[in-house]
Amino acid sequence: MSTDVRNNKELDRFEIYVDDGLAGIAEYQDTAAERAFVHTEIYSRYGGQGYGRTLVHAALDASRDEGYGILPLCPMVHRFVETRPEYVALVPQWARERFGLPE
Repeated sequence: MSTDVRNNKELDRFEIYVDDGLAGIAEYQDTAAERAFVHTEIYSRYGGQGYGRTLVHAALDASRDEGYGILPLCPMVHRFVETRPEYVALVPQWARERFGLPE
């Protein structure tokens, strides 16, 4: 199976495609400096196969590359960030305590 993660800027969301079928989304809201991830969903047919991890990883990397800090409002994104110290650095210092992340 091939996977592809795309940033659908018109809908403010990253989308993961598996063999050209939409498998899930990570919705966001941008501010001037941060990208707040508000909802992530992997559709049931694709659940339990690691696509959520792939989607979040690609979305955070793309956001970093675009110069955004990350606000992990969505539980899936929050869990991903808190278990990977290299991504905690993407959360602005002022927001880390709010999200229970290390300073």
